[in-house]
Amino acid sequence: MNLSGDIWVWVGALLTLSIFSFLYKDNPFYKFAEHLFVGVSAAYWMCMGIWGTLVPNLFAKLHPPLMKTILPAVAGKEPDYWYFIPLILGIMFLMRLSPKGAWISRWALAFIVGTTAGLYLTRSLRSDFIGQIQYSIIPLVTYKDGAFNFVGTISNIIIFLGVFCGLIYFFFSKEHKGAFGVASRVGIYILMITFGAGFGYTVMARISLLVGRMQYLFADWLGVISR
Repeated sequence: MNLSGDIWVWVGALLTLSIFSFLYKDNPFYKFAEHLFVGVSAAYWMCMGIWGTLVPNLFAKLHPPLMKTILPAVAGKEPDYWYFIPLILGIMFLMRLSPKGAWISRWALAFIVGTTAGLYLTRSLRSDFIGQIQYSIIPLVTYKDGAFNFVGTISNIIIFLGVFCGLIYFFFSKEHKGAFGVASRVGIYILMITFGAGFGYTVMARISLLVGRMQYLFADWLGVISR
């Protein structure tokens, strides 16, 4: 065992153990670490929002000479007064803090939600809906270097049958009996495999975070293993 002499490594290790203590039961150590994490994260992202978004994308656009010491590249640019619109919307958002003027924030919220929904609708249609259709319309028989590609052909047939059976499962105008019912049941299996793969990917990502914390404790803090 080779304990670390870095005070910040000790702080990180103790906070990690405090978070892990919730596996036993809720306790003051966990609550302290949780509140500290939330508070530091909120302060960090607030600073990132100010210096990474407001300063270069709002103040530097409205009054470039004001930001010449922070962003020298924008000192000679002309002001863009269109950015008064997001400034006004942001001020309207802050009216949420006023008991009497809270209704004003709803107008800004409605505008931003509607605009964002419209932008993401077209993006989702292009990337998900149209993209899924495009990648589903594939040749069942494939060739590679002029020769029959057995693996590619089997793969495309499986994709085609999976998509076809999955769509049949969501077709409710006909009773799911006979061959139609068999295809519908195959569609259920395809959907369950897809959901299971997605869930497995999520679990794998969480396990990787756990492995990182374990390496931090046993390698960086205790020194009982090497990275």
